[in-house]
Amino acid sequence: MTGAFARNINHLFAVADITVLANTLRALYSPYESYKQRYGELEHAILLTEIASLDLRGAVPRGVGAQGVELSETVRRMEESIPQVTVLLEAAIERCISFTGGSEAEALIRTLDDTMLQYLALLHETLKSLRSVCGIDHSAHSEPVGMRKEAGSDKKEGMHGGNLLDMVSDEEEWSIVQGALQLLTVADGLSSRSSVFEASLRATLARLNTTLQISSVHANVSQANASGIDVTGSEELSKAGSPRLDMAALRLTDAPEKARRLSNLLEQARDPRFHALPHTSQRVGAFSNAVNELVYEVLILKVRQRLKDVSRMAIWMSAGEDNAFSLPSFSAYPQPYVTSIGEYLLTLPQQLEPLVLDAGTTGLNTNAEANTDEAQFFATEWMFKVDSELYSNCND
Repeated sequence: MTGAFARNINHLFAVADITVLANTLRALYSPYESYKQRYGELEHAILLTEIASLDLRGAVPRGVGAQGVELSETVRRMEESIPQVTVLLEAAIERCISFTGGSEAEALIRTLDDTMLQYLALLHETLKSLRSVCGIDHSAHSEPVGMRKEAGSDKKEGMHGGNLLDMVSDEEEWSIVQGALQLLTVADGLSSRSSVFEASLRATLARLNTTLQISSVHANVSQANASGIDVTGSEELSKAGSPRLDMAALRLTDAPEKARRLSNLLEQARDPRFHALPHTSQRVGAFSNAVNELVYEVLILKVRQRLKDVSRMAIWMSAGEDNAFSLPSFSAYPQPYVTSIGEYLLTLPQQLEPLVLDAGTTGLNTNAEANTDEAQFFATEWMFKVDSELYSNCND
């Protein structure tokens, strides 16, 4: 509406004085000015309504034997919501350019950043609710990942998880593990999507800098103010050097302070290190850390439960058999808890394999060999975390 209509007016007033043209455009667009000034507020309401309509929870009711299905469904919805939110944000950019010509870019960035914060808060809340679905007592796992627990805390922590392991089948247990591992895909997708979107937003701001010629507008306004001339409707508009006026640029001549702030913003956006959504990038990192912590707790849950009562086993109090060489007595077969942990550790790489293949084939890096190496490192890293926790618990 802004661009097409203004171009037609420019054509009709091609031979008119530029001041007359500017005043005509102001009069024609005056009914929309109050809405443009409230653009950030209106856009914010639209986006928050869309975010609130997202349903990230699984449709399967909780119950014994349903945790894995509910977890898988919820993770699927979380993953699918990422491109949906990206489309919403891209539509907001289009609305800003179409309605304000980009003159409200400041309000747009604030709105996009706040919308992403709301979306990330929704993801965090959903992630917290999944702890109980995975059989993890959230209150008992407040320490950072990898820290040793205090003596006796193994009995307290994960009591809910212990009950869950006793109630569900092995198939259901592995379904929970696989669902938790899929959260890593969600975190990776969110991180890559947000990075690509932020880069696209910077490119859009760079185009606005060229389209609006904001530096020229700001320079002309500053020169007029220094000369004590009122820029509104003055002959200083003719110094822009263009016979055609853009309505967004005209708005900026009427708002010198807005023009100055927008000029600074668009100049900063030319730097590749500029974060258009500074709060979003921080919260995306926090979400990834929370996902890693949850996945770690799920992978190590069975090991902790099998080891928590080892120190109280009756075998440690039994007397050893007498022999001529004073050698300790050994059983011909491992204890059940050792067998259970061993089977779990041998099966775990199979659960990591689908994620390893995804990382090797869908990575952003086009170098297949580099993706394969990264995928192998990914699997090795998680196996090392589980083995380290097993070693720590055995020593305790």
